[in-house]
Amino acid sequence: MIETLLGGLLGGAFRIAPEILKWLDRKGERSHELAMQDKALEFEKLRGAQKMAEIGATAEAAWNVGAIETLRDAVRTQGEKSGVRWADALSSSVRPMITYWFMALYCAAKAAAFMAALNADAGWGEAVLHAWTEADQALWAGVLNFWFLGRVFDRVRP
Repeated sequence: MIETLLGGLLGGAFRIAPEILKWLDRKGERSHELAMQDKALEFEKLRGAQKMAEIGATAEAAWNVGAIETLRDAVRTQGEKSGVRWADALSSSVRPMITYWFMALYCAAKAAAFMAALNADAGWGEAVLHAWTEADQALWAGVLNFWFLGRVFDRVRP
């Protein structure tokens, strides 16, 4: 009787064992398949982010090209005449008028510094040195270089 009972139990266990192993194997396959799907999803997210970055870079490059072309057109057309006499006269007088105004303001400020030094009982030489600073020297070096190099480039250009 025990042999019959043991035989039945072992027979049942041997019959159920492959089914349990299949179930465990399917569970492992499902876990592996889910892990693979997660990896594929992560990969697609990365690819999407890369594509968005690429689209953003392309859009930024296109915007930069457009901005440079607009700036080039603005600079090119700035020197062109409009055909309206008063507008052309006003346009051509803006830069010289601003230059004259700032030059007059600069000269007035330097004259005031010179006079203040003289009124403070400084001699002429000391007053000139007080009015003429290193910043003035740098400013005028830049202005003179601009004008004289501009003349050189004007002569070189055809």
